[in-house]
Amino acid sequence: MASTIALKQRIKSIKGTRQITKAMQLVSASKMRRAQEAALRSRTYSDIAYELLTRLNGVKEVAREPLFRQRPVKDRLYVIITSNSGLAGAYNANVLKQLFRAIKADQQAKVQSHVIAVGNKGAQFVRRLSEVDLVAVYSALGDHPTANDVRPVLKTMIDQYKTEAVDDVQIFYTKFKSSIVQEAQAVQLLPASSDKVGSPGVDQPVLNFEPDVETVIEQVTTRLLEAQLWQAVLESLASEHSMRMLAMKNATDNAKDLIDDYTLELNTARQASITQELAEITGGAEALK
Repeated sequence: MASTIALKQRIKSIKGTRQITKAMQLVSASKMRRAQEAALRSRTYSDIAYELLTRLNGVKEVAREPLFRQRPVKDRLYVIITSNSGLAGAYNANVLKQLFRAIKADQQAKVQSHVIAVGNKGAQFVRRLSEVDLVAVYSALGDHPTANDVRPVLKTMIDQYKTEAVDDVQIFYTKFKSSIVQEAQAVQLLPASSDKVGSPGVDQPVLNFEPDVETVIEQVTTRLLEAQLWQAVLESLASEHSMRMLAMKNATDNAKDLIDDYTLELNTARQASITQELAEITGGAEALK
């Protein structure tokens, strides 16, 4: 059994840890509410952007546009959204596991994998992988990201596709479903095509483009891709704070259980010490007689 001094030191240390985890839980809960509101508020816009992208696929001129042009996949680019820090449960691990499986599948198919990492955790993971090209690293976009923070990622992604450095672009992120449920997802961004287009018997509406179809499609497609990337960032941010809040709550609860266990052990050790001292006093008194 540990000494009472050691047990007191352990209890004091765990109490300090519990205060830290409790504070982090409250901070994450506050950030989660704001991030959740932002993700839910823009989700409708993101869905409409996808519908517009679907309608654009019905225009025959898009086949000539670089962002819609499909080609055999020899190089694939992954955009992964992770965090800069840990202590968020399985938030980073879920995305990185999905990325690892995708890279393994690419290696079996003789496809070269490239990665754009948003967040240092993802970059650290990719650097340890062999035969994977880390194209760019962007630090996590903070608790209040703006569209300007997302555009460098979008520009790098589009430039890689337009120059034919890659033939396919996918984004891995964590979708926020509730404060308890978050799910890692993979979405294809480029080529900007949709399987919902071209249903037989459905007439595509007549569209007029000004100043010309090429300019409109290029600019509109870029904005629609930006909306999807922006939504992925907001979903990931809400998921990160939710998972960190739950992780810190579990840590706080575990710290409380440890304190209770060590307190019981301390009381037991103290009682044993008192009993031993009483026995020694009684024995000494009997010896003097």
